[in-house]
Amino acid sequence: MCPLFVFLLATAFLSPLHARTTCGWNPESDGDYFVMVTDLLVLLSVPEEADSDMDGIFDSHDNCVGSYNACGLCNGPGPSVPEIDEIAFMMDSVFLPPLQQWYGFSYAVDTLYTSVCLVQGCTDANAANFNPQAVIEDGSCTYGPAECGDSTTVTFDGHTYALVAIGTQCWFAENLRSDNYRNGDAIPGNLNDSQWTSTSSGAQAVYGEGTSNVYQGSSDEAANLATYGRLYNGYAVNDSRGLCPSGFHVPSDEEWLTLEMALGMTSSQANSTGWRGTDHGTQLKTPSWGGTNSCDFSALPGGYRSDTHGYFSNQGFGGYWWSSSPIGANAWNRFLFSDYPHVYRYNYCTRYGFSVRCVRDL
Repeated sequence: MCPLFVFLLATAFLSPLHARTTCGWNPESDGDYFVMVTDLLVLLSVPEEADSDMDGIFDSHDNCVGSYNACGLCNGPGPSVPEIDEIAFMMDSVFLPPLQQWYGFSYAVDTLYTSVCLVQGCTDANAANFNPQAVIEDGSCTYGPAECGDSTTVTFDGHTYALVAIGTQCWFAENLRSDNYRNGDAIPGNLNDSQWTSTSSGAQAVYGEGTSNVYQGSSDEAANLATYGRLYNGYAVNDSRGLCPSGFHVPSDEEWLTLEMALGMTSSQANSTGWRGTDHGTQLKTPSWGGTNSCDFSALPGGYRSDTHGYFSNQGFGGYWWSSSPIGANAWNRFLFSDYPHVYRYNYCTRYGFSVRCVRDL
């Protein structure tokens, strides 16, 4: 009885269902070209769909229930922002009897407008691609890595620095160039050789400035500042007013170790002194300096300023970076050199002038 009942049920529904296919509805679901019980069961399991705008797409799958306007907005107002095309002027003149002179003048008589679309784009000021002209959020906002607070840059003392996430840390991708502490106080600069070598307070310099000897590299101060940033002595590094912007600080020796181990240096290598690791210096250096820059640290050979003579040296050959960790009268630093794939760790007198990178507070 059961097979016969199924056959009769399918036969009973076949004719009317077939008739409805002429209206664009086809209940045949399993591809056998027959509307049978299997197709009916499928239909019974599918809820009714709606197509409110009659565009042939069910509302549940329709990105725009309605229509897109000329500005590409779903059901939007269309071009609605007036933009001035032309202002028509007329000339006239008037005779001033007391002065016995004619004066010519012009005045606007008509303004021609064209309606344009509202600007779409990213309206989140914290996004990497924020568009200050956008008034309609289009979902295009992109953000930096979570380690950098979703930011790709930070602006400090008039300059915008690129940020890069390395391991769990967020670093400046370029050397600091500020000539002010975080609180706005000026960091003393333009010191001559004797002033530089005798000061026991914070100071900064641009490579090649003033009358100091330049043993290697360029004395073009503007170009050096743009490429390499400033050089700071160790007193400025540990000044309580802070070298880095709010939310950032000069990295400690331990934070440099964390960076190096994130690049694959072993703990025993990292905690030793002198040249350490294998290709870890290569990973930090730019291709123009013989590196791969695989971690986007973008290290460049900015050179240093001497602690005993005040001269500038090693630009184009060596890059030196302070840590904030003192060791006796000195402080730990990092050093990269041309043709060396390693990273040098040692401690130097705080009167040296080295580059500074900032790292984000945790």
